[in-house]
Amino acid sequence: MDDTALIQAVADGDHTALRELFERHASWLAVRLRRNMPPDAVEDVMQETFIAVWKSAGRYSGEGVVGAWIWGIARRQAAMWARSNNRPMPLLELAASVDIESEAVRAVDLATALAAIGPAGDEQRELIRMVYMEDRPLNEVADHLGIPAGTVKSRLFKTRRLLKSALTGGKEEL
Repeated sequence: MDDTALIQAVADGDHTALRELFERHASWLAVRLRRNMPPDAVEDVMQETFIAVWKSAGRYSGEGVVGAWIWGIARRQAAMWARSNNRPMPLLELAASVDIESEAVRAVDLATALAAIGPAGDEQRELIRMVYMEDRPLNEVADHLGIPAGTVKSRLFKTRRLLKSALTGGKEEL
């Protein structure tokens, strides 16, 4: 059974399908998490990750690779663990690196796109860093920046438009 079928079976309540997903994905997830977390934290994050897989399997869209979807859940769980244990953990370090060459190209593209937003330390860049690189909740970002959560959302919308434009070579402005 492929991963997509397993996710559907998990959504239908099949415990053995969840066990199969765990057996297929737990080892590589743990290796990636261990790069940035203590071993006891990895165990906790892994457990929370597969509980979240169990609970959210019905919301899996079927688009993309199941392993990437599970990795996204694991990254969020790791970020929650780091916040609750007062341990900063940049999520860029938790990024799945499949192909070093394409990752390098993406990094250059992202650096160019971020430069289009403004200089390092700029409030918009700080917003992007906190939301997308540190995976902080919007309310926390709003508190840190001293602005309402609605303002954070509208600035994110504008900044995403600008990033998209920079990454696609368009001329969109804020």
